[in-house]
Amino acid sequence: MTAPLDPAEGRRRATLKGFDADRGTSFGAPAIVVHPEFPGRARKGGRSSAARLEEISGLAAAIRLDVREALVQPVRSLSPALLFGKGQVERLQALVAAHQAEVVVIDSAVSPVQQKNLESALGAKVIDRTNLILEIFGERAATAEGRLQVELAHLEYQAGRLVRTWTHLERQRGGFGFLGGPGETQIETDRRLLRDRIARLKRQLVEVRRTRGLHRARRRKAPVPVIALVGYTNAGKSTLFNRLTGAEVLARDLLFATLDPTMRRIELAGGGHAILSDTVGFVSDLPTELVAAFRATLEEVMEADLILHVRDIAHPDSEAQAADVARVLADLGVSGDDRPILEVLNKADLLPPHERAELARRDCLLVSALEGEGMAALTRAIAAHLAGDAPVETILLHPGDGARLAWLFGHAEVLAQDEADGMLAVKVRMAPDLRARFAAL
Repeated sequence: MTAPLDPAEGRRRATLKGFDADRGTSFGAPAIVVHPEFPGRARKGGRSSAARLEEISGLAAAIRLDVREALVQPVRSLSPALLFGKGQVERLQALVAAHQAEVVVIDSAVSPVQQKNLESALGAKVIDRTNLILEIFGERAATAEGRLQVELAHLEYQAGRLVRTWTHLERQRGGFGFLGGPGETQIETDRRLLRDRIARLKRQLVEVRRTRGLHRARRRKAPVPVIALVGYTNAGKSTLFNRLTGAEVLARDLLFATLDPTMRRIELAGGGHAILSDTVGFVSDLPTELVAAFRATLEEVMEADLILHVRDIAHPDSEAQAADVARVLADLGVSGDDRPILEVLNKADLLPPHERAELARRDCLLVSALEGEGMAALTRAIAAHLAGDAPVETILLHPGDGARLAWLFGHAEVLAQDEADGMLAVKVRMAPDLRARFAAL
């Protein structure tokens, strides 16, 4: 099931049949996607089975699986051995044979026993939703930190599924073929090696967290507000990030197009600047292993002065996606009670005119990152939120000091201006970083 990647990169990812073990990319392996519909279970987030099937098919396409057929499979009684009933397994056997499928993707949690039995019955690789998302993250992670986080998540997922699959880890220990000692079974050796590797990765990520903490402490000394972009995957966060910062972060109509966080400086309306952080997209049923592994990255969200929740308002499940994002933020301990969250309704260009008119009447932040629509209103709203806690003060200027007066009008929020004893009294609201810059003029 697994194959080691380049040791220099620290990557040990399980790879699917039909995948290139060196690059983690697919050869377009033919696949069948199945969404099990269990009786008595409420639809998560209010999504229909068709919507869930569409999403899991999109996730499969994200790693270039060739989805030959996608179907909703009602499950009357969950089988501990096969998940599906005997007749349903026979139907899947026929579909696998008809499409010569090499991979069967199941949009549900699949136990190790069920996975093993289904693979034997179907003659194809079986992966569940968690494994599929881990594969996507493993392929997309570009930085050393991202690879560490994905590897840790994948190893913890595989920890309960060890069936003689981790012997390649012996090479990392400088093994001579007898590490386990006499009497130790292969599976025990694998488990011990896996535990050691997980412990080593956790130590490395503690160092990553410490380094990020130092960076945040340095930013706090020179107070520059941090704005974090969050949202469901493919909501247009990276496109909005590029539009606001002029950066060239990868932005494609693809689930999880970008994973590694990026930070850039942006200029604020009325003066001043901030740091904008683009984070990984969320998804429903995000594996707990990934949430834990990416906690160091997501700490940027937890420490942000303002959170921009970017929504794909044109998506039929926009409300359900928003609820999923709120759940992940709550898991991280983030809520609108302790820091402002500004909702940005993206992809306005895809809405029909009557829906756009209705949202405009409700005074929503409606934007199109692709077309540049609504950017001025968005930057004003950002500046207003960040300036909400900024101190108000009165600055006395000499009437001939036009340069400093012009600077205040260009960079701060001028509330009033009056003359007093031959001096100009200018009442302004100004963030601490701007106050320091003004003092240095």
